[in-house]
Amino acid sequence: MKTAEQIALDVRSGASTAQRELDASLAAIHARNDELNVFLYVDEDGARAAAKDVDDKVARGESVGPLAGVPVAIKDNMCQVGVPTTCSSRILEGWRPPYSATVITRLLAAGAVPVGKTNLDEFAMGSSTENSAFGPTRNPLDPSRVPGGSSGGSAAAVAADMTPIALGSDTGGSIRQPAALCGLIGVKPSYGLVSRYGLIAFASSLDQIGPFSKTVTDAAILLEAIAGHDPMDSTSLPEPAPMLSAHVNDGVVGKRIALVRELIDGADPDVVASVTRAVEVLKDAGATILELSIPELQLGLSAYYLIAPAEASSNLARYDGVRFGLRVDGEDVEAMNTATRTAGFGAEVKRRIMLGTYALSAGYFDAYYGQALKVRTQMIDAFKRAYAQADLLIGATAPSVAFPFGSKTSNPMAMYLSDVFTIPTNLAGEAAISVPFGAGEAGLPTGVQLLGPGRSEAQLFAAARVLEREERGS
Repeated sequence: MKTAEQIALDVRSGASTAQRELDASLAAIHARNDELNVFLYVDEDGARAAAKDVDDKVARGESVGPLAGVPVAIKDNMCQVGVPTTCSSRILEGWRPPYSATVITRLLAAGAVPVGKTNLDEFAMGSSTENSAFGPTRNPLDPSRVPGGSSGGSAAAVAADMTPIALGSDTGGSIRQPAALCGLIGVKPSYGLVSRYGLIAFASSLDQIGPFSKTVTDAAILLEAIAGHDPMDSTSLPEPAPMLSAHVNDGVVGKRIALVRELIDGADPDVVASVTRAVEVLKDAGATILELSIPELQLGLSAYYLIAPAEASSNLARYDGVRFGLRVDGEDVEAMNTATRTAGFGAEVKRRIMLGTYALSAGYFDAYYGQALKVRTQMIDAFKRAYAQADLLIGATAPSVAFPFGSKTSNPMAMYLSDVFTIPTNLAGEAAISVPFGAGEAGLPTGVQLLGPGRSEAQLFAAARVLEREERGS
């Protein structure tokens, strides 16, 4: 499949049409979706209407936006008016939102063509897309293995050439980790850079929407299109979308980039080798390389699995069988509520709700949730000290390549460790990007992660582009 950049150029110039590009996308979806279980819903009628609108504007000589005619996949935890939105949960099966997320309206304004909703771990809680109520998604590079999670469906859509770009959400690594496992670019933007209005909440102080793509430039174009202040989101940064695509070729000359010991400790040797080679490439490109230890990062996993479940416990209380979604009748309201939540939520969601409710309960709040918030503050301060010494940080995205189905489902801690390198950025509210670089077991891709302070996306894209050029030779 062509890049998003090329599709938009072709559609704007008349060399192609949005409807022709959509036909290619739909053909790829129909060819492999039964095998991979990527899309939970394909909005063919809505996509055709959007594509026709783009083509009509081109014919009239009107501006059609930077993503003109580009098919895009949407993780199924983002509301789109009239389109089934389930969070891969039985509790929302069949629900059609009466409004659209801000990112959806911005995609349409940029000329993009949303083609459907992709599979995920239920309510974005997981690292393998095995926790979906509608079956797992398979990795297009090796269908016996997971695509990562929770945004595994969006990652698989791009990796399988169903769409050139996709949107996911990242609460603890749910864009970057599947990007690494599927050989893609995946970006977790600074907290507040992209509106969360219409994103169905998991952990509100951590969630952030971001792009998947096969190229750094495509990711930059997509992030530019969806970023910027939104008065509908009280956490939205009060500033316009940053210029990103204009800076992807800025390079790293004079930049200080630090290899962080805690972001490779415990990773497979092949992953460590990829990170080590990436460091050398950046050095050869003109960066000054440092080595840092940030011991506080070792506390990230523990803090995250108190803060995120606590926020999830609060956010998911709204699924009560009364206002929307699934309802299982009972002899009274309490019985109905219990029966609805028992039938509607899967095992992992229930596990995290119980963890979070316990952490927030009387007598335990200070010892668990309160303590986790203090640890989070320590991590934020540690990152500030690191960024006083370095412009960017580098490490591994995931500890291994894509792992086989079922290999970690019986051991929640082993699954949680899949995000050990990505969680710290979410806790700090800062920016990071995963770049496919090198290969590991069975020739599967490994991901290198670049981290930066808030609003450092332009620098991250420039450094990622250096690695991309080395890997692709262009």
